[in-house]
Amino acid sequence: MGVNGSGKAEKKADIGRLLTGIRMVFNNPATRAYLRAGAKRVKCCEEGERCREQTILFHALSAFAGSKVYGCPVTARFLSWLIRATIRVGLWVLKGDLESAREGVRDPAVRRGVSLVVEGLAKYGVTVPQKMPAPFLIVWNFTNMCNLRCIHCYQRADKPLPDELTLEEKLEVVRQLDEAGVAAVALSGGEPTIHPHFYRIVRELADRDIYVSVATNGTFFANMDNLKKAVDAGLRYVEVSVDSAKPEVHDRFRGVPGAWEKAVKALRNAVKLGVNNGMATTITKMNINEVEDILDLAEDIGVNRVIFFNFVPTGRGEDYAWLDLTPEEREEFLKTIYREMKHRHLEIESTAPQYARVVLEESQGEEVSPTHFYIGENKIVNALAEFVGGCGAGRIYAGLQPNGDVVPCVFLPIKVGSLREKSFREIWEESPVLQTLRDRSLLKGYCAECPYKYVCGGCRARAYAYFRDITAPDPGCILNKEYWDKIPKPNVEVQPLAPVPKR
Repeated sequence: MGVNGSGKAEKKADIGRLLTGIRMVFNNPATRAYLRAGAKRVKCCEEGERCREQTILFHALSAFAGSKVYGCPVTARFLSWLIRATIRVGLWVLKGDLESAREGVRDPAVRRGVSLVVEGLAKYGVTVPQKMPAPFLIVWNFTNMCNLRCIHCYQRADKPLPDELTLEEKLEVVRQLDEAGVAAVALSGGEPTIHPHFYRIVRELADRDIYVSVATNGTFFANMDNLKKAVDAGLRYVEVSVDSAKPEVHDRFRGVPGAWEKAVKALRNAVKLGVNNGMATTITKMNINEVEDILDLAEDIGVNRVIFFNFVPTGRGEDYAWLDLTPEEREEFLKTIYREMKHRHLEIESTAPQYARVVLEESQGEEVSPTHFYIGENKIVNALAEFVGGCGAGRIYAGLQPNGDVVPCVFLPIKVGSLREKSFREIWEESPVLQTLRDRSLLKGYCAECPYKYVCGGCRARAYAYFRDITAPDPGCILNKEYWDKIPKPNVEVQPLAPVPKR
């Protein structure tokens, strides 16, 4: 389905309008006072569903969405009514569509996300970018075990680590993430699908209304029965890595012959099954000239979206830093995918935070990409660009390592705490590193003075990879070209990848 005029784009805009209205109306002492009370967890029941302990904010949104909520304490019922009334005022001021907003929050995972926004406003007030009491998304490196040997792997995945979390510890992690209010968990690795705990944890997360996705190389889901079992357990989104439209190039990236065929088969299975899906491509010097071919392949398969990942020279990728794009190459690439998206029947996204700036510039301020992906021509979401704030490391998402270590981002390997020693909530609120990442006034180089720093902020993982400083300028941005030029580059020419060993 195309983005322009599509139902998906309209739904995102509805949620954007809802969040903007909430942010505007709740930014005063009176409403913030009862919102703080609304963060209290209480047990309520919904018609046709089980009774659950959630924040009053969550239950209020359930009632706003049209669910029959009952069995709540009297105080919770009153607060819920106040919250719903305030939301309606915000939508009325912004001329938002009430029914569309209700439809947008009928998904419990969306309600969790909106609840986090409201709780953040109650706790911190309006900040730019917005501070959150917990991340929207946790990327959980479920295991270091992997059946491929990708040259650009941020994790150097190979064999399981000796200190990986036990099943009991993983279940405790799920409980903590639920209690913190995390809206979504993406299971990654290594290769999460081949771990014996995979299905159990998918089900545990889904049972708590957390949106569960997986980032996979596709080998396991090339078998339709395996994918069906995961979807039945509660998996809602499948993202399969495909590094090239050419099987031989992909297989060289992945280090194993036949990897491309299985990845494509997994995507075709996801499309056939009807589960939400995406093709993930790390853009490098080896495939930058294949953008149109990769998008052609995606359209042929019928995937919902293509996500072009920023290359970050960390993990095994540190040994292949020559794969990285120059600022000029990245700039032209981002302009290319913006133009491609205008006529493709695909959602096309990029994890490069500079994409927000490129979309604003290319559209002369008429369009915006507040979360690193295109959202269409809707002026109300311009405010959300600063609300979400570009690079989300340590702000709206965090990473979790196989042994329970918390990192700001899976591409930013700085341990900020261990779930074996502290609760997730404590780590999220107290870590000095995370506090630094939330303060854009601490940025250095042109990132510090850039007029787009609140919608972009540069990739903090790339800044750390090149300068070992999370506040350093991102050398991948065209506006920071002088810093890129200072980086030693002993091997600047594209090197051939080693042949894939035969088995």
